[in-house]
This record gives sequence, structure tokens and C-alpha cells, in this order.
Amino acid sequence: MLRFNSLKKEYSTTTALNVPSLVIQNGIILLQGENGSGKTTFLKIIAGLLPLLK
Repeated sequence: MLRFNSLKKEYSTTTALNVPSLVIQNGIILLQGENGSGKTTFLKIIAGLLPLLK
């Protein structure tokens, strides 16, 4: 299980990702959304490839 609270990523003045609270249970998960909605940014943060802090 993954739990996120107040997950936010900004680039200069643009907010790329803002997740107030999210719990992901074990199993297969689908991330679905429009282009530019933050799916790749979210996955990069989870994988540790993208730092939250500047």
C-alpha cells in the first residue's frame, strides 16, 4: 500500500501535480487522465526519479 498526503510538485509558478490525499492498495492500478494531467510526474516521483524539492 502507498499513502500520500499533500503531494505537490511545482515548476516555477506552474503547479504540475497537487494530490491532497491518496491511498493506493496492492494490485494492478490504472492511471488515466488527459495529456498534461501529471501522470508521468506522479510516477517519476514515486520511483524517486524526480525530487519534490527544488
